Amino acid sequence: MEIRSATPHDAERISSLIRSVSRFFTLDPHGLGAEGFLARIGPEAVRGYISAPDFRYAAGFIDGELAGVVAMRGTTHLYHLFVAPAFQGRGLSRLLWEHAKADAMAAGNREAFTVNSTPYAVPVYERFGFRVTGARVERDGIAFVPMALRPGGGQPA
Repeated sequence: MEIRSATPHDAERISSLIRSVSRFFTLDPHGLGAEGFLARIGPEAVRGYISAPDFRYAAGFIDGELAGVVAMRGTTHLYHLFVAPAFQGRGLSRLLWEHAKADAMAAGNREAFTVNSTPYAVPVYERFGFRVTGARVERDGIAFVPMALRPGGGQPA
């Protein structure tokens, strides 16, 4: 997989990829009640995140096709990590996470990482070393589980 910084030109494809897996985190499989969240993953919103100085987006491609995306807000919060359904189960989420983690640590993160995981992805994040830090949250038509990781692998404070 080729991983590179995402550009505003990638926003449409990134938005489409995230929407393709949204059934894993919306409370309603059709997204009813999650319209606000779905707007925040629309192409214009993603374009804005990619251009914002406090976000770092990377896109992973296989044979020119967008296979996955990872985004950090600042150097501590894993904001997006999604792999297209056709590419799941190949270890791509780990490659994308390791890329984002290395970039964040090179930019100065020496403390901890957080993520609001989809309930579906909790086991994936646990394999990366994250630990659940709170109860499942259902808000704005989506569900997530707060998690954290210390760079050295220890439990978050």
